[in-house]
Order: sequence, then structure tokens, then C-alpha cells
Amino acid sequence: MSVSLQKGQKVSLTKESREGLNKVIVGLGWDEANPAGKGGLFGSLFSKPTQAIDCDASALMLQNGRLADGKDVIYYGNLTHRSGTVRHMGDNLTGAGDGDDEQITIELDRVPAEYDRIVLVVNIYQAMARQQHFGMIQNAFIRIVDARNNQELCKFNLSENYNGMTAMIFGEVYRHNGEWKFNAVGQATTDPALSDLCRRYM
Repeated sequence: MSVSLQKGQKVSLTKESREGLNKVIVGLGWDEANPAGKGGLFGSLFSKPTQAIDCDASALMLQNGRLADGKDVIYYGNLTHRSGTVRHMGDNLTGAGDGDDEQITIELDRVPAEYDRIVLVVNIYQAMARQQHFGMIQNAFIRIVDARNNQELCKFNLSENYNGMTAMIFGEVYRHNGEWKFNAVGQATTDPALSDLCRRYM
């Protein structure tokens, strides 16, 4: 049974009741709040067509809470970590459709011991140039799925007002006392690009 999380809430992924859990799918999703062509007759006649909002999910693999190497950033330009334990399943350019828009898989039992935290972030591609922000997005969520049976373990719906914010720290998977846990972060930022998000952890 899936657990619905609130901002700041933490949940264990590998406690006894989930014995044998060794791989999870991190699903991230979002929808445009007012996509082009949805404004009715007058909206389509008098409003300028807008560009689709291209959100990019990424995973930052941290050592002692810090990003030690650019190769530890898993995103559309670096789909698989060199250890093979974290994989990005591909870029979604619009956020259209139901369900997960982007997925990242993590093989918990194989993540090298030096990595203690995997931060899951989403930024809007060319947000400043396109004048786009997270206030133009709705139904944003992050969920953790057991890859063995596709059972959803937990889900965090981001429901705050994010006007003017161009990036988001959705959550993090981290080690604590030998367990893997998930923390629902939901922290919005004004970082214009993934590189700026990464500097927060250097």
C-alpha cells in the first residue's frame, strides 16, 4: 500500500516489511497548467501561442552530502552513472500525458558505498529565455516504485504556489544507519539551469 507523504516527511525504503527491495523506480510527473490551445475560442484567437514547458529530471549522487564530480550528475546528457546503478530512462520534452513523465532507476544494493545521498531535482529547460516558471505547472509529483512488482511505495504531491520558481528539489534517497530512506523535500529555487542547482551541493 502506497504512503502519501507531506513535505519534509521521511519514509524507510528498506525496512523489514520490504525485505529484498534492491531496485526502485523514481517516477516524476507534471502537467502544464494552461497548455496552448486549451483557452477556448477567444483564448486561441487573441493569445500568443506558448512553447511547451520542457522539464528535465536529474539525479545528483552525493558523497558526504557534496557533489564531488560532474560525472555524478545523471540527466538527459548522461543517462547512466559510471557505476551502472543509477539510470535515467530518457527525456520527455512536454510533460503531456498521464503517469510519470520521466523515470530514474536506482539499484539500491549496488550503489557504491561512498555515495550517501541521491538528490532528485527538476529544472525547466531555458526557463529564463522562455519566461517559464513552476507556477505554470500543476499536478507535480514524485513517487517511489518497487521495480520487482511495479508496486508504488510512496508518493509526494507538490501542491504549493511556485510562481517565479524555475527549478525544484523534489526529494532525496539517502542512507541512514544501514537503511535507504526517502525524504520529500519540495524545495523550489530560482536557479536558471541544472548547473546552478549543482553548485548548491559543491
